[in-house]
Amino acid sequence: MAASPGGRPPTDRDRFGFAETADWLRAGLGGLVPQPLARRAVVVTVDLDREVIAPGEPVEIAVSFRNRLPVPVSVATPKRRRWGWTVDGELAGGGADVRTRARPSAFAFDARERKTVRRTWRGRFRRPDAEGGARWIDAEPGEHAVAAFVATADRTPRASATVLVRED
Repeated sequence: MAASPGGRPPTDRDRFGFAETADWLRAGLGGLVPQPLARRAVVVTVDLDREVIAPGEPVEIAVSFRNRLPVPVSVATPKRRRWGWTVDGELAGGGADVRTRARPSAFAFDARERKTVRRTWRGRFRRPDAEGGARWIDAEPGEHAVAAFVATADRTPRASATVLVRED
């Protein structure tokens, strides 16, 4: 895992891809914004480095979360996961361990703050094999939806983009 801002080793606070600092003022003010308004204030965008790939070829994904309000907001999440991404509905393209602590959390933003994280989908899906393990298979040719979301119960706010896996 990369170092945190300032060259510090990563901590539990930044293991989700965002360096979070303990800021009681931001947390207090963000908690004053009602949850329906906080969810509408956060906009998600998904950008891909290319729109067409060959089977098994990687695509770089840039996910941005932006608070449109001039005040801090905090979006409550029912589990520790603050955000996630999917390919065709499979978390992290089927490749990540999706166990998440059931402890509620929150995704906090400063006024008009933008948070961006980058991930790679390798054009493959993880499937169980006959021996109880798993194997990787290339995505079928055709369009595949890459989506990102704030990890609320209904996964909103969210956004998506499409990548085309071409025939060889």
